[in-house]
Amino acid sequence: MVTIADLNVKEKPQWCAGCGNHAIVVAVKGALAELGIPQHQTVISSGVGCSSKLPHYVNTYGFEGLHGRSLPVASGIKLANHKLTVLAVGGDGDGYGIGSGHFMHIMRRNYDLSYIVHDNQIYGLTTGQASPTSQPGMKTRTTPYGVVETIFNPLASAITGGATFVARAFAGDPAHMKEMFKEAITHRGFALVDVLQPCVTFNKLNTYDFFTKRCYKLDQAGHDPSDIMKALDKAIEGPNTNYEKIAIGVFYKVQKPLYEDSLPQIKEKTLVEQELSGIDISAVCEEMM
Repeated sequence: MVTIADLNVKEKPQWCAGCGNHAIVVAVKGALAELGIPQHQTVISSGVGCSSKLPHYVNTYGFEGLHGRSLPVASGIKLANHKLTVLAVGGDGDGYGIGSGHFMHIMRRNYDLSYIVHDNQIYGLTTGQASPTSQPGMKTRTTPYGVVETIFNPLASAITGGATFVARAFAGDPAHMKEMFKEAITHRGFALVDVLQPCVTFNKLNTYDFFTKRCYKLDQAGHDPSDIMKALDKAIEGPNTNYEKIAIGVFYKVQKPLYEDSLPQIKEKTLVEQELSGIDISAVCEEMM
């Protein structure tokens, strides 16, 4: 048995009071506890940003890497030991900006891991610059006259890019968010959960009240997550309605072969379980020196 108390740490989160990250870390711990996943079999990787402090606040294995690099770290961990439960976390700037190249390619490979994005539509750690998901017209430190670029749509990109589980949650609804995390973790394949996470300090547009008035649940609307075209319709609904309607829930879910299943080297045993002491690498060393 794993309890939330087991997953607690002594350190206090260094996030602003009211930040949506507080609800996310509680939901992550709740999901892991309810699924009964042993702490020593769980790894959380992150990049750089407010969101990327999350591995410090969950009593499992963790790795805080470089900005935008949580996904390559997570994929490396999964290849080393594909029996582990691997979660990658990051922000919208970290994952959809700096790390966008990794985001696009990991989806088509379909690793069995979950990616939780703290999407606050701003660069929070660096005090409020526009991010790829900042709404057009939004005034920030880098866009004093308003954002003019087309907004990046992570859900539509994930659906068309090959992700086999695509969902959205809202940090103001922690019970629903926890269920999205549980579904993502138990899904066999690459799972994206984009979390609408209000930044109370630097984003005065996308507030808790903003999302509460607009969000509705896909399962209550009769959405079929196996239909890719309906999933795309829902993914582009927000921008097309000027964000008057914002769906949360599972947009798309499908089963496809895993990247790990295609590798004969780990079919019998994980890499960490394989005996390496009898392998002679002297020829390789000589060639490289």
